[in-house]
Amino acid sequence: MVDDDPTVSNVVSAYLTKAGYDARVVADGLAAVEVWQQWKPSVVVLDVMLPGLSGLEVLRRMRAADDGAAVIMLSARGEEEDRLVGLEVGADDYVVKPFSPRELTLRVQAMLRREERLGGLDLTPTKLSAGPITVDTAARTAFLSGTELALTHREFDLLAFLVAHPGKAYTKAELLRRVWGWDFGDSSTVTVHVRRLREKIELDPSDPRLVLTVPRTGYRFAGEAE
Repeated sequence: MVDDDPTVSNVVSAYLTKAGYDARVVADGLAAVEVWQQWKPSVVVLDVMLPGLSGLEVLRRMRAADDGAAVIMLSARGEEEDRLVGLEVGADDYVVKPFSPRELTLRVQAMLRREERLGGLDLTPTKLSAGPITVDTAARTAFLSGTELALTHREFDLLAFLVAHPGKAYTKAELLRRVWGWDFGDSSTVTVHVRRLREKIELDPSDPRLVLTVPRTGYRFAGEAE
């Protein structure tokens, strides 16, 4: 829990501890990077406005170091643009202050369940392929025409799920539930991750041929014949 407001951090920490989690509190950005690197948490609740380094800069540094911890951003700013910036940097969810500590605890629980279920993927085979994409769910590696892709933890989960179900359309809500393991959440999370994934696997991300948009529905991975 990274927040310079002791009231917020203490209340949230108490809720998480009561739920059975080992919760630790940090009050500034520089300390957050140090503790994050040393402790390797499963979930980080990260405020945007912090002394030392902003929450966004903390997240940029840790994502650049390829840290795959799930991140919930906190901010008093609820505008769409602020949420998208956090998601673009690598946040998994975005909660606007003031918020319910109980709801935040439920979001943390949902993220941990997702990690336990390998991102919600119920996949029996360890190697999947569709079109030019090959995915090894055991090794957590993905290849485009034989070249390994540099994917974040969440990008891999999303790609593996779509490749496992080629031709089937999913709504954003279904993808949040099946891939992220959430029964609630901001659908912008799916939109941003699809865009980032397209930038890595599509020849022309503005004219995708693999991860296709289904009007008024959501997304699907192209079938073999497409």
